[in-house]
Amino acid sequence: MKLSALEIKQQSFSKSIRGYDMAEVQSFLNVVSNEWEHLSNKNRDQQHEIQRLTEKLEHYQKVEEALHETLQQAKESAEQRINSSKQDAQNRIAKADLEAEKIVRNAQQERQDIRRSIQRLLDRRQEIIRGMESYLDLASESLESFKRDDTNTYALPEDEQEEVESASGEPSSSSAGKESESSNSGSKKSSPAPGAEDLDDLLDDIDE
Repeated sequence: MKLSALEIKQQSFSKSIRGYDMAEVQSFLNVVSNEWEHLSNKNRDQQHEIQRLTEKLEHYQKVEEALHETLQQAKESAEQRINSSKQDAQNRIAKADLEAEKIVRNAQQERQDIRRSIQRLLDRRQEIIRGMESYLDLASESLESFKRDDTNTYALPEDEQEEVESASGEPSSSSAGKESESSNSGSKKSSPAPGAEDLDDLLDDIDE
């Protein structure tokens, strides 16, 4: 049963011959009514405060849930980014490894091609040197044969040669040529072809 302060104040009792003092009863009812009103107001204020705090708590709970959801999303996003970064790094490393292997293979192939080209040039050089040496040997032999004049094609008869020597007082050119030929043949030495040094060092430098 709910009572208000006004109902307590207006409460009436039946009278009897030996009943309570009406003034005391009324005074007590007034006190009870005032206290009831005070408690009712206090209870109403507390209800309002409870409602306010409840609403505030609900707001904080919503904020907490939003923050938790945001943190969860941020965590998932960070994990996705980390995984994506790791995958991207692995892809880049794998790509770099492939490119490095390709560069090494190309470099090795290029080195082999250069070595073969140099070897072909060296072989060609040796062929040219041998051809030049053969030509020079043949030319030298022809020159020596021409100088010797084994068939005396260019020699003067003996009587004419003596006349020429007695007139000039010098030996004829043929005899002088033979003397110079003998001296030159003694001092002539074979020299190595220019650039015929050992070429293995060059190829070894390419292999290093």
